[in-house]
Amino acid sequence: MSYILEVNNLVQQFDLNKGILDKIKLRKGKICIEEKVVHAVNDISFKIKKGEVFSLVGESGCGKSTTARTVIKLLEPHDGEVIFDGLKISELTRPQMVKQRSKMQMIFQDPYASLNPRQKVIDILMEPMLFHEKAKDKDEARKKCLSILEKVGIRAEQSERYPHQFSGGQRQRIGIARALAVEPEFIVADEPVSALDVSIQAQILNLLMDLKEEYQFSYLFIAHDLSVVKHISDKIGVMYLGKIVEKGTTDDIFKRPKHPYTQALFDALPRLEGNNLIHSKGIEGEIQSPINLPKGCFFYERCEKRIAKCQLERPVDVAVDEGHYVSCHLYGNNDE
Repeated sequence: MSYILEVNNLVQQFDLNKGILDKIKLRKGKICIEEKVVHAVNDISFKIKKGEVFSLVGESGCGKSTTARTVIKLLEPHDGEVIFDGLKISELTRPQMVKQRSKMQMIFQDPYASLNPRQKVIDILMEPMLFHEKAKDKDEARKKCLSILEKVGIRAEQSERYPHQFSGGQRQRIGIARALAVEPEFIVADEPVSALDVSIQAQILNLLMDLKEEYQFSYLFIAHDLSVVKHISDKIGVMYLGKIVEKGTTDDIFKRPKHPYTQALFDALPRLEGNNLIHSKGIEGEIQSPINLPKGCFFYERCEKRIAKCQLERPVDVAVDEGHYVSCHLYGNNDE
C-alpha cells in the first residue's frame, strides 16, 4: 500500500523579534544579540498510508495543531519536507499549491469561527466546489451540495440558513460537508470534537469514520484526548514539546506504551476500581518553554524515570517492535 503523505524532519519556528534592534540586549554591561524563537515543531517524521487514520496526541501547546497547519501548508515549513501523493508540496509556491487544495482539506476545531457568518450554508459549500471546478455550473453544484449535506445530517431546507442558526454539532457537520465538497483524498481533522458536548462527540466521530469508509480518504487526526483516538486510529504519534516521542499502531500505544510521557498520559486518565472512580494526580510540573529548548530530553524535568544521560543528550528514535518507535534513553541504542 502506497503512502499518501510523508513528513520528513519537519521543523516549524516562529521568530518573536520584531527587527534587528529588538535582538540587541545589554547583559552585565555588555551588548549581545538575543534571539527569541519559538521552536513549535522539532524535527518530526511520520507517514500515512492511503485510507489510513494517523492521530497526533499530546497536551495543549505541544505543537499538534501547528504540525497540522504546516503539513497542509497553511504555514510555510521552516525546514524539512512534506510529500503528498508523490509530490513534494513543501517546495510549491502559493499559486502551485492552489491546485492541490482540493485534494487536501481541513476540519477546524471551532466550527463557528471557521464558517463565514455572512454566507448561507449552501453558498459556503458551493463556493469552493465551483472554484475548483467540481461542478460544471451552479445547478449541478447545488444538487451535489444538497446531497453532501444530507450525508452529514443536514436537511435540504436548512441549507438556506446562516451558521449562527445551527448548534455546535450541526456547525461541525457543515464544516465536514464543506471539506467533502471538493472531493478530497486527505483530510486534516484538527480537534474536531473538542469544542462539542460529550453527547455530540461520538456522533461526529462516527460520522467521520462512516465517510472515510464511503470515500476511502485518509485522515491526520489531531486530539489531546486519548479516548477519542482509540477507536478511530490505525496509528498514533505522541507529541511532547514539538517532538514525536513515541509512534506505533493503536495497539502498540494502548497496550504497550513505552515512553514515560505516554505512560504518564495513561496514568492521568480517571479509572474505575470496583465502584470507585479514581482520579490520578496527573503529570507533575509544567511543560518547558518552546523558546529555550533543553539540551537533552525534552521530558527530563517531569520524568520519574530519568537518568543522568537524559539531561545531557537528546534521544533518537529506537524501534522497540516492528513499526513501534520510541525516543527515550531507556531503550535500544539510547541506553549505551
